[in-house]
Formats: sequence, structure tokens, C-alpha cells
Amino acid sequence: QVHLVESGGGLVQPGGSLKLSCAARGTIFSTMGWYRQAPGKQRELVATITSGLSTNYADSVKGRFTISRDNTENTVYLQMNSLKPEDTAIYYCNAAQIVTGRGYWGQGTQVTVSS
Repeated sequence: QVHLVESGGGLVQPGGSLKLSCAARGTIFSTMGWYRQAPGKQRELVATITSGLSTNYADSVKGRFTISRDNTENTVYLQMNSLKPEDTAIYYCNAAQIVTGRGYWGQGTQVTVSS
């Protein structure tokens, strides 16, 4: 059974840092990534990373967020620095199965940036 479990969200002051983790189990994944959804807004891409470790970032997080992964553990991370109130959202992990390309989602983890 495929499942993704996120952790690491929480409340942080502006300028602070958080690191999200997503453990993906049940199959082998190709591209993994993070998306976020703020209240009243559509879900948007934050960052993705391929199995070959090529990365892609939304312009709004470039230079502040870093995505990484451990292929042996099927785990993807998102290091978030210099957080801003506009980064407040539920962050979702996504992973694509390497054979079928089917995408799977985690349950989401809340990130709140506020003083």
C-alpha cells in the first residue's frame, strides 16, 4: 500500500526556519515534490526533485527554500529559511510512481508564519 507521511510543520516567526519531511512508502518513486495551499487559494507548486536530483522551484521561494531527497529512504525534505507570512499554508507532499507515473499525496502539514 502506497502512503506518504509528512512531518515538521508548525508555527514560526517571520524570518525563521522550518524543515519538512515526507516519508514515502509502498513503491519506487520518480519525481517527488512539495505543494502548498493557502486559505482561499489554489494548490500551487513549491518545489520538485527528480530521482536524478534535478530540482525545480517556484519563483516565490527561490533562494529561501531547498528541496532534497534520500533515495535509499524514499524521503523528501523541504528546508525553508527566511519564512514570510505569505508562506503560511498547508504543505502537501507529492510523489509519482516510477512505473505508472501515478501521483500520490500526503495528508498535509500546516505551516504558519506569524509574529
